[in-house]
Amino acid sequence: MKARLVLKDKSVYKGYSFGYEDSSAGEVVFNTGMVGYPETLTDPSYKGQLLVLTYPLIGNYGVPESGFESDKIQINGLIVSDYSKVYNHWNSVQSLSEWLVKHKVPALCGIDTRALTKKLREEGVMLGKIEFERDVPFYDPNKEALVKEVSVKKPILYNNNNNNSKGKKIILIDCGVKKSIINSLVKRGFSVKCVPWNYDFFKEDFSGIFISNGPGNPEMCRKTIENIRKAIDKKIPIMGICLGNQLLALAAGARTYKLKYGHRSQNQPCIEKGTKRCYITSQNHGYAIDTKTLPKGWREWFINANDGTNEGIMHESGMFCSVQFHPEAAPGPTDTEFLFDKFKEMVK
Repeated sequence: MKARLVLKDKSVYKGYSFGYEDSSAGEVVFNTGMVGYPETLTDPSYKGQLLVLTYPLIGNYGVPESGFESDKIQINGLIVSDYSKVYNHWNSVQSLSEWLVKHKVPALCGIDTRALTKKLREEGVMLGKIEFERDVPFYDPNKEALVKEVSVKKPILYNNNNNNSKGKKIILIDCGVKKSIINSLVKRGFSVKCVPWNYDFFKEDFSGIFISNGPGNPEMCRKTIENIRKAIDKKIPIMGICLGNQLLALAAGARTYKLKYGHRSQNQPCIEKGTKRCYITSQNHGYAIDTKTLPKGWREWFINANDGTNEGIMHESGMFCSVQFHPEAAPGPTDTEFLFDKFKEMVK
């Protein structure tokens, strides 16, 4: 069935449906990764977005039964150049098309994704909508507190010994956490209490705080920022990832800003400040920290080798730190997985 992508600037890209056939709107962003669409599409950080995959061939290895980053597809729509109806992989159980239809997510192929990506790079990400017969208004996810939609509704305890773990208990603030982050923490012996984004955890008995990734504008997470600020004052060890990096900075008193087109791929190079070491990282974010606004006692930890934007901050005490990239990878390289070990050392 024919359908089209309409951008806010009135640009129109005609294509063919291979997903759920209904109109949808969101922010149009692009990801330059070559593989990993099952993990990418289930990453809660993509909530509210129409995702353009720049790799030209998508769907050729189908969809596995497990290994997702959440319990559903999070994107509002998918745009690709060439969809492969035929798939082949030892672990696949269904086609990408079948999976998208099951989760009621529209998708278009036959789109000139190279031209579309060039437009987004030159003019910045913009609002758009996938249209069938039903018209829908444009929708800006950055004006909503999307973490409310992807965070757990009540606390959940995770550990590696049938709920009898003797590992140190940490609070995981769920702003849209990827399952691989939980697995990375449990793997290191932590008893992880995953709590809602606005949960008051200060009456709990715990040794450290981990702030997860998540979607949308960090400034919309006011209750989370307030709780993190209290934790800083109480000198509780804290580490954050992605949105967690931005929330830690806001709690410290710094500011954030929206990037022109963000970083979304599995090949983003990050340099550790003060060293010549460069790590290849997996990323998915549209906002960044304005490091000029970092207060006294805080410093930049990592920077992006491509555009020099912030990729991590650290407090001089060593008790509070965060990174903009994803050390758990999934999908992507595991160059920076050691950061979970660093957090284990921080939590005494």
